[in-house]
Amino acid sequence: MSENINDSKQVIKSIGLVFGDIGTSPIYTLTIAFMTLQATHTNVLGIVSLVIWTLILLVFIKYAWLAMSLGVKGEGGTIVLRETLMGMFKSPRSKVFVTFLTFVGISLLIGDGVITPAISLLSAVEGFLVLPAFQGTPQYILILLAIIIAIMLFSFQKNGTDKVAKTFGPIMIVWFLVLGLSGIMSILKYPDILWALSPYYALEFFFENGIHAFFSLSIVFLCATGSEALFADMGHLGHKPIITAWYFVFVALVLNYLGQGAYLLHNSDANFVLFEMVYNIASITYIPFLLLCVVATIIASQAMISGMFSIVFQAIRTRIMPMFKIDYTSPHLRSQIYIGTVNWFLLVCVIFIILIFKESKHLGAAYGLAVAGDMAITGFLMILIFYFKKNYIKLIAASLLIFVDITFLMANTTKIHLGGYWSILISLIPLILIIIYNIGNRRVYKALRPMALKKFLDQYNDIYQHEKKIKGTAIFFIRDISFIPPYIPLIFFTNNIIYQDNVFVSIINTNDPFGVKSSFKQPQSSGLRVFEVEAGYMEMINLEEILRKASINPKVIFYGIEEIVTTNISMKIFSIIKKLAPSFVQFYKLPSNKVHGVITRLDI
Repeated sequence: MSENINDSKQVIKSIGLVFGDIGTSPIYTLTIAFMTLQATHTNVLGIVSLVIWTLILLVFIKYAWLAMSLGVKGEGGTIVLRETLMGMFKSPRSKVFVTFLTFVGISLLIGDGVITPAISLLSAVEGFLVLPAFQGTPQYILILLAIIIAIMLFSFQKNGTDKVAKTFGPIMIVWFLVLGLSGIMSILKYPDILWALSPYYALEFFFENGIHAFFSLSIVFLCATGSEALFADMGHLGHKPIITAWYFVFVALVLNYLGQGAYLLHNSDANFVLFEMVYNIASITYIPFLLLCVVATIIASQAMISGMFSIVFQAIRTRIMPMFKIDYTSPHLRSQIYIGTVNWFLLVCVIFIILIFKESKHLGAAYGLAVAGDMAITGFLMILIFYFKKNYIKLIAASLLIFVDITFLMANTTKIHLGGYWSILISLIPLILIIIYNIGNRRVYKALRPMALKKFLDQYNDIYQHEKKIKGTAIFFIRDISFIPPYIPLIFFTNNIIYQDNVFVSIINTNDPFGVKSSFKQPQSSGLRVFEVEAGYMEMINLEEILRKASINPKVIFYGIEEIVTTNISMKIFSIIKKLAPSFVQFYKLPSNKVHGVITRLDI
């Protein structure tokens, strides 16, 4: 009984945290589709049919069936696919290629994450224009309102969403019920729209409209934005609750899109299809619906922001991105995090996008390129994994769907001149950051010239026997015990600083997303121990607590700092990134009164 109750709670959470983006797509998808397309009988049935079958192909088959089967210990996302493939490839070039695709995928997700709240909030506040009293409202008032909501939303992030997150699910359930019910009421008035359930009308639309139908795919694609959240949020909620929730969401979305199509069949001049349909059904309920719509878009934006925090954290743990300062916003859920740098970057970009595009229809005409690119990358990585696993049924299905991904991606390239380039430009910011950071790290590691373990031990044993030792324990952080970073010989052999108990601590990312193991390795020499922490690449570890449980009570904690001297532009940027980013010990929140950084000067 208690297990069923827990499953139900997870399903409700899924509805609130996973389906916000795709759940608010009905606000603008058909409205934007018929901005330039005449609402004829063939066009309406064709577009609605395309929307329904896009949801079936991309969400049901690609993500709900194929992608979610590739979760590792329940966790999903682009980084999970990359880590899975790292263990399958033997060729270094193949690993570099997949890693680069992962870099691009992460960057495109961030680019998409900027546009999602912008279009959702703009679309919601534009719903006021349907009310007779607000029909003359200047657009700048709506823009200001959307910006104010965005500022309030992003400013609230530091406080955490743990307390209010419990309301997200119930509110979104009400939202989807309203979408479904309004769709049914509209369908009952004009039941001819039910023919759109057949893929025949999608094909007929293509035959009659030719190249214009291909262009329309870029707008139809808007109905599926957010579908990648099914796979990315698996670890938070589980496979079964998300799939169960999707059945409910899918029915509500299909009913609503059919209802909007029915309304368009008899109101071809509609400007805001969803809002006008609801107002036409029952004008007395319109204001509560509009308020619900605003709240739903805020929840969708909140889910996006939390998703961005999660993606960046995963990238930090896998050493793809620099160590940004992370705050834990929940005393009992370490998955509830806040990354200030990411938060304010997203807010600035969201406000910028709102000011640039001004209206949701303009933004919708440019939205989708980054999402389509990320989906195509996910599809390609899935094909590789199914190939290596020799799962030929899913390999064939994924190979067929990659053509759907590529078709949507090509269709979305037609949006570049309409402003689609902005999502690419925004995506380039994290991509350049990631590339510079990774290249910089490799050059620094080569320039450090670490000391071989055997040579280090020879000198260490001599100095430990003859030099006076300081009482207590000292911790030194290393990446690989086989190679000793130069700051450690500097402390021991140059400055003759040596403690009675010296512990080399190494944090190793495993190929699994979760799980933490720690242990002492075979003692290397008298007074020298090695302590390894093996952690999943998505684990939010409490390093101080792990050390305490291992009875390591350090008197002092040493770590290395690289001072980079260079004339190379990219390395200068890398140096600035390193200076602005928190240090290793700050990231893991080790006690500041015990921490000592040792500088190594590098000429690169």
